[in-house]
Amino acid sequence: MKKYFVTGLLVWVPFGITLWVLNLTIGTMDKTLLLLPAAWHPDRLLGIHIPGWGIILTLLIVGLTGVLVRNMLGQQLLRYWEGLLLHIPFVNSIYKGVKQVSDTLLSGSGNSFRKVLLVRYPHPEAWSLAFQTSVPGEVIDRFDEEYVAVFIPTTPSPVNGFYFFVRKADTIALGMSVDVALRSIVSMGVAAASENGKQRAITPDQQSN
Repeated sequence: MKKYFVTGLLVWVPFGITLWVLNLTIGTMDKTLLLLPAAWHPDRLLGIHIPGWGIILTLLIVGLTGVLVRNMLGQQLLRYWEGLLLHIPFVNSIYKGVKQVSDTLLSGSGNSFRKVLLVRYPHPEAWSLAFQTSVPGEVIDRFDEEYVAVFIPTTPSPVNGFYFFVRKADTIALGMSVDVALRSIVSMGVAAASENGKQRAITPDQQSN
């Protein structure tokens, strides 16, 4: 009886969680319809409620924003808007931090991660995936040995994590791409396999950068 119950759970748990995530996502995006005048709401125009209209509106807003920012006028408006946010105490710190992370994860123009490393965290007997970033010049001058800056993301949200300076000799450089490492972190290791097959770690003596 137990094996039948477990088999049933294996069918319904992924299905139920998928429906829950979809319902939460659609419900959240449908709230963007509040941006429209009440007379323009699809529910009022059609007379029935059809979930998902918010997704279409969200995609249109994001797409039109991208088109606008791609031209000179849009870039000037964006700089003006960012200037306002950066002059608001506390808000400027949050905005700058979130923008730097989003630039790194979503675009190739930001201060992107250089490579994927293994570092000893959270204790000397454990290893964690980390991304090598840039070390401020003033910090470099404080060390007698070569140190690297690493960002250790949390699972399953890679936008949160820890920023450390560690000895380069205590890290292991990996051949996997940043995208593969991010997928592994987000999926908690389920999607660890990369398209290029199994990756081989590079020993500290083989590191070039």
